[in-house]
Amino acid sequence: MNSLHIGIAGAGLAGRTLAWRLLRAGGRVTLFDSRPRAALDTASMTAAAMLSPLAELAVSDDAVFALGQRSLQLWPRWIAELAEGGGEPVYFRQQGTLVVAHAPDQSSLAHFTSLLHHKLPEACRAQVHALDAAGLAAREPALAGRFDGGLFLDGEGQLANDQWMAALALEIDRLGGKWHESQAVEQVKEGRIVCAGSVHAVDVAVDARGVGSQAAWPVDNPLRGVRGEVLRVECAGVSLQRPVRLMHPRYQLYVAPRPGHQFVVGATELESQDAGPVTLRSMLELGSALYSLHPAFGEARVLRLSAALRPALDDHRPCVVQQGGVWHINGLYRHGYLCAPALVDDLAHKLLGLECKELRS
Repeated sequence: MNSLHIGIAGAGLAGRTLAWRLLRAGGRVTLFDSRPRAALDTASMTAAAMLSPLAELAVSDDAVFALGQRSLQLWPRWIAELAEGGGEPVYFRQQGTLVVAHAPDQSSLAHFTSLLHHKLPEACRAQVHALDAAGLAAREPALAGRFDGGLFLDGEGQLANDQWMAALALEIDRLGGKWHESQAVEQVKEGRIVCAGSVHAVDVAVDARGVGSQAAWPVDNPLRGVRGEVLRVECAGVSLQRPVRLMHPRYQLYVAPRPGHQFVVGATELESQDAGPVTLRSMLELGSALYSLHPAFGEARVLRLSAALRPALDDHRPCVVQQGGVWHINGLYRHGYLCAPALVDDLAHKLLGLECKELRS
């Protein structure tokens, strides 16, 4: 008997990663997406892909923390498995995170530290290290003399999301996955996906469209878009070994290093469903905060400014749920790369379990 045919609406981080895991296990998969696979103006591409379960616990809860911890164990293994296909390697580092603050914002850093010590499980508190100026300089020489101290969050990581998404696309093709890209997905129902006016029969339907799935969510747990904006720059004058979070009066600025002296800087977080270009205010705030981290960033070349809507539920928890005969993976909010592997792993096992049950019948 042939394996079940699984149709996935949405080829972003969750949909694309799920397709790869299913194909790798021998499944039959077709992806449906309204955008081309190389689109840059998506939530999956408008991210720094920091793997920071400790830092994010300050603004999330135990459920997100547990998903992040599990995903952090999966990421290096999955990146190694993806490389088995012969594609380009994906940049991945696990050298911790630095958290710093300028003198006027020390109260924000103290509050952040207090939250972590209160919310972290006892077994994880040893991963939080207070640094004086000398300790900070030893960890990150580029910041020597610029801050009186900070926090080091041991074990946190990061990856290059653009490399991950591109490598997945190539591997899905190599494994025989099918794509319907740049075609509007109009309906996802049990046993069928309607795309560009055509009805495609599938054995199992998965909806991973992010904000595009709003109409499919019940009114008592609505799905909404939260606007995020990210700046990407190139600066040969600064070298960072790990992501740095800078306490800011309105939000945490993060700077994540990439190969080739590139840096991803973010992120604004606005309760708005406007998916238009980055605003001047956001550009100035991100740029000014970046310059305050190190003045050499004043000569950085701006490579890209991007904005996208991140799908969020009221409790800000991502979820995998089946309703109306359709599997949904959604609500990744600002925790997409932090939580996606654990969620995808759970859903892949559920779907592969359905297939095993079908084969036994």
